[in-house]
Amino acid sequence: MTRNETDTIAATATPPGRGGIGIVRVSGPACGPIAAALLGEVPPARLATLRDFLDHSGDPIDQGLALYFPAPHSLTGEDVLELQGHGGPVVLDALLRRVLELGARQAGPGEFTQRAFLNGRIDLAQAEAVADLIDSESAQAARAALRSLRGEFSAQVNELVEAMLELRMWVEAAIDFPEEEVDFLADRALGERMAGIRARFAELSENARQGALLRDGLTLVIAGRPNAGKSSLLNRLAGYDAAIVTATPGTTRDVLRERIEIDGLPLHIMDTAGLRDSPDEVEAEGIRRAQREIARSDRVLFVVDASDEGAMAGLEADLAALPTQVPCTVVLNKVDLMPAARGMETSGADGRVRIRLSATTGVGLELLREHLKDCVGFHPSEGGALSARTRHLDALRRARAHIEEAHRLLADRHAGELVAQELTDAQRELGEITGEVTSEDLLGRIFGSFCIGK
Repeated sequence: MTRNETDTIAATATPPGRGGIGIVRVSGPACGPIAAALLGEVPPARLATLRDFLDHSGDPIDQGLALYFPAPHSLTGEDVLELQGHGGPVVLDALLRRVLELGARQAGPGEFTQRAFLNGRIDLAQAEAVADLIDSESAQAARAALRSLRGEFSAQVNELVEAMLELRMWVEAAIDFPEEEVDFLADRALGERMAGIRARFAELSENARQGALLRDGLTLVIAGRPNAGKSSLLNRLAGYDAAIVTATPGTTRDVLRERIEIDGLPLHIMDTAGLRDSPDEVEAEGIRRAQREIARSDRVLFVVDASDEGAMAGLEADLAALPTQVPCTVVLNKVDLMPAARGMETSGADGRVRIRLSATTGVGLELLREHLKDCVGFHPSEGGALSARTRHLDALRRARAHIEEAHRLLADRHAGELVAQELTDAQRELGEITGEVTSEDLLGRIFGSFCIGK
């Protein structure tokens, strides 16, 4: 951490550009003197007052509301001054320059939230939820982020830590008094506590996983031979003509990206150039880009013209050329040209799901939507999702592995010392979620991804 945490910092807290209201936020020990110079006096605590914002010669820069929050009862835990004026960029720039002249420095990305974390106003999971709430791409994702921001995720983590601490105390007591006739490690109540902790882990992990899906979504690449109906499928999923559709092979030459959602699950969809050998230099480059996106996607929708006997005959060879590590769903398109076909899901000999549909008429499209939710285990009706990131899921996975090992050691060997160590390791992993155990490098990466002014 290279920032001086005793500095007074300032930044514009509203988006750049014109708007009805613009806010300059200031935090740190110099808020009082800055307010006195800028407003003529320090405003009363936690009361919005109308003030002129004055420049160095006493002339008004703007007129607006001033709010003063003395430490520790503020966003950051420090003295905070918020200046709410008109949202013109010239006015806001002049106001911020004046605040910087009076002794503040420009805040870095996420520095206000970082100070709130360092001063104990919020924990690390709540701090990350601030950014997740701002970046939410659906109403469900916003609700999950708000639950985490209000501390629900952290509370469940802390309850788990407390339960493990009590269990560890019980185990260590059994270790300390080995001469007792009762084998405390074989006590039924101890096993019940262990089972309760394992059940809590399962529930918390699932709620966090659902929140991570709401936050990150699913990256899909639509691939296949030319004229298989890839762009038509993109248009049908998007609900409008996002891609040009023609009967000419090779119309799509670059990667076309669209973002949609299915019941709150964000889908980042890419339509790609038709896969074939092409002497055309531009089309060949498009095919190389398609192959690159396929390799790093979460799932491939491989579209084939089901009415084309040649395409169907070459399907297995086409699928064999795809990266083996990327899951693939086969979309048998153009069933509207085959009267006997229906929008039904089948599974090929290779285990890949095959969905028959028509991108032209929409037959079978709902089946595809349901399949995409099912393949990642997304349950939109569940209300307990908590905004979570990959690092949270990784920490939960590691902690849960320690608990499972503790359960095995307790059941098979009654190895108290080893059980206690596994419980300690699980607590440490959970501490990374809330920031009780966190490296400075991690903090720098997390807060460096925030917008300035937050």
